[in-house]
Amino acid sequence: MSEEQKDRGEDGRFIPGTAIWRERLNHGRPPIFDDPDSLWDACCAYFEWANSNPLYTDTLVSFQGKTQHEPVAQLRAFTLKGLCLYVGISFETWRTWREDRPDLKEVMNRAEDVIYTQKFEGAAAGLLNAGIISRDLGLADKQQVEDISDPEKKPRSSLDTARAIIFALHEAQMEQQKGREKDEQ
Repeated sequence: MSEEQKDRGEDGRFIPGTAIWRERLNHGRPPIFDDPDSLWDACCAYFEWANSNPLYTDTLVSFQGKTQHEPVAQLRAFTLKGLCLYVGISFETWRTWREDRPDLKEVMNRAEDVIYTQKFEGAAAGLLNAGIISRDLGLADKQQVEDISDPEKKPRSSLDTARAIIFALHEAQMEQQKGREKDEQ
């Protein structure tokens, strides 16, 4: 009988009281990235792949009366989720590693900085849609929209505020004058 079958009954199930699970050398699958260098190499491979595989748009080109469609290469924006897909991990794993793997933190920061810089510079040069990239990077102008249908909520200009102060002072002076006139009578 083989070593494995000593712990099993005739039906192939483990015999009660068997502690074969203690014999295992490691528990769970081995880590995908044992050290920061292997993660950085995988990140660099993604960056190279993204540069080598641009996106294409179709452009209509006319020359000497002939018109034809031509593919035009466009910059592929680096993304953190694209990086995760490329290296074979989930985005959730990336976020977990940020907390649980201090050995990878510096490489993760560097990879995120590369992604940010490529998007920012691509948008600044007009190679990527600046509106989309600015929102993605948190750089979009924030506009506050107020409901001005209610006069109580209507924002006042400095001129309106000055008029309101003058009116309030005038009312106070009128009340004061009425009080003096009553006192004189």
